[in-house]
Amino acid sequence: MTLTDDIAHDTAVELAVARLVDEFRPRVRPQVVGTVVRSCRRDLSGVPATALPELVERLARTRLETVA
Repeated sequence: MTLTDDIAHDTAVELAVARLVDEFRPRVRPQVVGTVVRSCRRDLSGVPATALPELVERLARTRLETVA
């Protein structure tokens, strides 16, 4: 299994996408939110697993705020 496969099946990523879609609707399309969250997850691939859920969501929120 590759990192991309892991990200696609990561529950924390799915939950972050759902929360951020609700938060940024209607300013940002859900597909964009998903892309940003998965990109953040890849960027944080070296972070300890226990810290990932919070850090991924925070980084994605920051990035989305700059485009929304």
